[in-house]
Amino acid sequence: MNSGASLSRRTLLGVLGAAAVTGAASRPATAAASPAGSSTAAAGYVLVSRQAWGADERLRFGADGTETWSPEYHPVQTLSVHHTGSPNGEADPAARVRTIYRDQAVAQGWGDIGYNYLIDAGGLVYEGRWSGTDGNAAHDAAGRLVTGAHIGGYNAGNVGIALLGNLAGTAPTAAARTALVQLLAELSVRHSIDPQREKTIYVNPVSGIMWDGHSISGHRDWAATDCPGGTLHTQLPAIRAAVAGLIAQ
Repeated sequence: MNSGASLSRRTLLGVLGAAAVTGAASRPATAAASPAGSSTAAAGYVLVSRQAWGADERLRFGADGTETWSPEYHPVQTLSVHHTGSPNGEADPAARVRTIYRDQAVAQGWGDIGYNYLIDAGGLVYEGRWSGTDGNAAHDAAGRLVTGAHIGGYNAGNVGIALLGNLAGTAPTAAARTALVQLLAELSVRHSIDPQREKTIYVNPVSGIMWDGHSISGHRDWAATDCPGGTLHTQLPAIRAAVAGLIAQ
C-alpha cells in the first residue's frame, strides 16, 4: 500500500478541502430547484444531496408504509466505476438522476437507487442510495458504506460510482473526470485503500463470495457487461494514477 493510504484526515483537508471530507459539511444547501447553485465552495468536489436533486423519499416505502429496502452497512473494500448508459449532454442531469431513482426504486422494485454516488458532465457529484440522517453521504455515522445495488453479488462494501451518460465511445468530460478523481481520492484515504493496488481480495461479508482485482475497477471487471463503457474503461489506469497523484500532493 502506498503512503497515500495512510494520510490522516487532517492532511487530506489540505488536499481536497474540508467539505469533501466531513460528510455533513459537504452537503449543499437544500434548494432543490438548483443543485448547481447549492454548492459548497470549500469542497474539492460539489456534493448534491438527495434533497437538492429532488429525491421523492416516499418512493422508498411500500403502500403499507414499510421501507422496501432497509439499509445495511459494511466497511469499504473496493471502489467500482460505472456509466448509466443514458444519453450524453442532457440539459437537466438532476432529472436524469430522478429518472434512474424512480426506475430502480419503483419499476425494478428495489426501493431506492442502486448507486452510492453519481457524477454529471458538469462535475457535480450526486448523493445516491439513502444512508441515514447523519449527514454522511453513502455512509453511516461509523463510516461504514450503505450497501447499494450496482454489481450483482458484490455490493456489500463495494462503492458504486456512476457517471451519467454513455461512455462506450465517448470520453467523460474533463469536469466529470476531475470530480471522479477527487471523489475516488477522498474515499481512498477515508477507507485506507491504495488506488493503484492491482491485487485486492474482496470478500462479500454477507455471502462470502470472493473476487480479486484492482482496488478501483470498472463494472466489466466484475461481470460480463459493457459498463462503464469501453472509452471510460481504457482510462481507468490513468485515473488510478491521477488519484494516487492527488493523494500524494
